[in-house]
Amino acid sequence: MAIASSLAPLFRQSVGFDRFNDVFESTLHSETASGYPPHNVERYGDDHYRIVIAAAGLCADDLDLQLEKSVLTVCGGERYMDAGASYLHQGIAHGAFRMVFHLADHIEVQGATFENGLLIVFLLHHMPDPAKARQIRIDSSDGASGQHRINRY
Repeated sequence: MAIASSLAPLFRQSVGFDRFNDVFESTLHSETASGYPPHNVERYGDDHYRIVIAAAGLCADDLDLQLEKSVLTVCGGERYMDAGASYLHQGIAHGAFRMVFHLADHIEVQGATFENGLLIVFLLHHMPDPAKARQIRIDSSDGASGQHRINRY
């Protein structure tokens, strides 16, 4: 099923959200996620986040994390399967996976741990000083000369 949409109304009063538009469009048109492996995206306070991925049966060497241009990619290798086994019930998911997380501006990957079958990626929202809110001075001319009108471009 194809979904046609236009984001133009959302961006009428927005400037510089081109990357957000691209992320939204790519997510809208991407394949449906399988839900494998199960994962959480957690927030702690205002600035700390965690991505927790259940990777039962894998070890740290089976996992690969890459960060490129605010896109975090997590890949996992094939799980060991006993070729001689005859399964009466196979409820444990297995197989290679690739998960992609689009990180917002100023989100930094602080590190990752793997313990008890859980991969935990630690994220921090770091707002640099120039990006913090600041007061903008408004110049005005007291006379009618208009000397303060300067084309700054």
